[in-house]
Amino acid sequence: MRARLAPRRVWLSLLGGLVLAGFLAGGLAQLQVRTDLDSFLPNNDSVLRQTDELARSFGADPIVVLVHGRKPDQQLDGQHLMPLVRLEGKLSKLPDSAVVYGPGTTLNQIAGQTQDLLAELTGRRDGIRDQAISAAKQRGLGEAGAKEAGEAAAAQFDARYGKLLVQALPSGLPTLHNANFVKAAVYGAGGSPKPQWRFIIPNRDSVAVLVRPRQGLDEAAAHRLVAQVRQAVADAKLDAADVHVSGVPALISALGDKVRSEIPLLGTAAIIAVGACFLLIPWTRWRRRLLPVCSTVIAVGLTLAVFGWLDKPVSLGVAAFLPALLGIGSYYPTYFAQRAGKRLVLAVVAGTSASFATLLFTPLPFVQDLGLSMAIGVLLAALSGMVLYRLLPVESAPVAEWRIERQRGYLARWGPLALLGVAAVAGWALLPGLGVEASVDKLAAGLPEMNQARSVESTIGSSGELDVVLRGPDVLSPEAVGWAQRAQDVAIAKHGDQLHTVVSPPTLLPFLGANPSAEQIQAGVRLLPSYLTGSIFRSDNKVALLSFGVKLDDLGTLQGLRDDLRASLPPPPKGYHVQLSGLPMVAVHGNQLLSKERVFGNIAGILAAGAVLSIGLRRRADAGRAVLAAALATGSGLFLLWLFGIPLSPITVCLGSLTATVGCEFTVLLAEARRSRSAGLYRSVLLAATSSAVGYAVLLVSGLAAIAQFGALLAGSVVLALISASCVVAATRVRPNPRIPGGKAGNETGRLAVVGAQS
Repeated sequence: MRARLAPRRVWLSLLGGLVLAGFLAGGLAQLQVRTDLDSFLPNNDSVLRQTDELARSFGADPIVVLVHGRKPDQQLDGQHLMPLVRLEGKLSKLPDSAVVYGPGTTLNQIAGQTQDLLAELTGRRDGIRDQAISAAKQRGLGEAGAKEAGEAAAAQFDARYGKLLVQALPSGLPTLHNANFVKAAVYGAGGSPKPQWRFIIPNRDSVAVLVRPRQGLDEAAAHRLVAQVRQAVADAKLDAADVHVSGVPALISALGDKVRSEIPLLGTAAIIAVGACFLLIPWTRWRRRLLPVCSTVIAVGLTLAVFGWLDKPVSLGVAAFLPALLGIGSYYPTYFAQRAGKRLVLAVVAGTSASFATLLFTPLPFVQDLGLSMAIGVLLAALSGMVLYRLLPVESAPVAEWRIERQRGYLARWGPLALLGVAAVAGWALLPGLGVEASVDKLAAGLPEMNQARSVESTIGSSGELDVVLRGPDVLSPEAVGWAQRAQDVAIAKHGDQLHTVVSPPTLLPFLGANPSAEQIQAGVRLLPSYLTGSIFRSDNKVALLSFGVKLDDLGTLQGLRDDLRASLPPPPKGYHVQLSGLPMVAVHGNQLLSKERVFGNIAGILAAGAVLSIGLRRRADAGRAVLAAALATGSGLFLLWLFGIPLSPITVCLGSLTATVGCEFTVLLAEARRSRSAGLYRSVLLAATSSAVGYAVLLVSGLAAIAQFGALLAGSVVLALISASCVVAATRVRPNPRIPGGKAGNETGRLAVVGAQS
């Protein structure tokens, strides 16, 4: 009978392998990987939607090209200004750039607009004068009277527009080749750039070109735009001391390149490191020792293929963290090899998956994707391990009989658990007050581009833009423009050390003076090119921006700034509304959401694993032990984070979900090992702890501080989980089975002899 079944089994195995290969190939071919900023920001959030809506009108956060001259004012002289104009023109023609702001184009636009306005005003003045002369003659006045009436009309025109022209128009012929025009347009009385131009001329030594991408670029398009900007800058061959290309899009592009290059490195390192654990620790014959690694590699591929078939993009961060799954999911075949009950192992797997799945409740898509991928990956790792175990039977290596002396006295039994409990209680109590870091520059820490970003930030004075948004029926009305001036005065007076004005109605129209009329505002806006006014006023004149430069390195400080601005800004005119927007506000809001979710996020993972175990296990007491061990390990980990001053990250803010996955497993299996006196199963738990810690520790080779810190913290959490599980099992009553099953399996598994009464 077996002889007839063998070929059938082979054919079924081959068919299954072909189906699996097709599923893998098809899914991976459709897989989309993204590093766009939205994956690091709150999903479907009102603050993010407001920012996206503004970006559609004014452009997204800019790519910054910062040019340092060899000497002061060099980049604005005739020799250097024209190459800058050509560079800005080339950048403006890139397919995915919404608008480009730079000193060359700005001065060129002002010169052209000034020439047009001069011609228009001269024509209007002459027309008004001639019209007055003609009207006077019709009233019967002579030549002298008519001429006097014409001069009076011209004087009236000069009184209305003369002051505006004197303040607004620079001296000399308005062309880029006129150094006096450039100097008068750019610099104030003290020799420093005028406030309205500091976003493109931060000081006398530097100029900046801002390339605002169109809203909604996917990761590939954003990466392509950054590369095109870098190439255009290189081709321009600017005569400068140095040129930096930075900004949030450039950082995100560099982050994507770095993670993309590290994925093969981390994956290879994980396979080698975890494989070494299974090779060096004797648990079965040599030829079968890499079976767990093979099953988990298949599970990782299947997990990514599932995302591909579901047409669900994954962030590059998720792909980078997936090698950690090699450590977590690779040891299930060892449990089967030790004859652990199938129900026991499946219950543990389901609990682990449920704990990871609670990460779906966090507000960041990046963390949600990680939770979903790990939850699916663990299930697939267990399933593939079970299938391979049946196809390629694995026998446990013989082990010597282990003897563990009975712990005598309450101090020996309960002392370690009590110490761990004190640390855990302190950690849980400290959790609401632990800092959370979720800023973009923390994710990019370790990149060489961060040095350029810091250099640009020190020159420009900011790394992000906070927008005060005024919405209403007409943002060019005197009431709206007056409110913008008062709002800017309040913001600078109270927070001048934290923010500086980039662009705003007051900085763009300073020549209007105090309390301008509607006609003067319209004339002032006409004086400036739409190229500039479009950066502040939306085309329908229903939205105006006051944009302030801020630093993104401290979200706590930004949150305080946001709250104080909300409280201190003057009330808008009747019928108008004020909002705070921009990437810094989205980051602050995301950080706040993470902080609010920290307690729930940590408890949810533990309770989810405990609930699944209580249903799946025959002995519900083991589920209680697992929850206790996970709570102890998580609390102790939080206490150590506080002790060493390590803030929570978007991932470790839910440390309970991540620690519970291994803490619950170790507890249940250690209890079963003691109950069945199985030294082999006990050794499998140690092997599982080692491979889990190694799988996480592999992330330490990453050049990104966020990924390396994640690996270090979670490797430490595995150690804490093992210690907690051992203490709980040792201190609580785990009664041994009446007898040990005999036969070959029992001999291969080994026995854990216990001297004295078991507790």
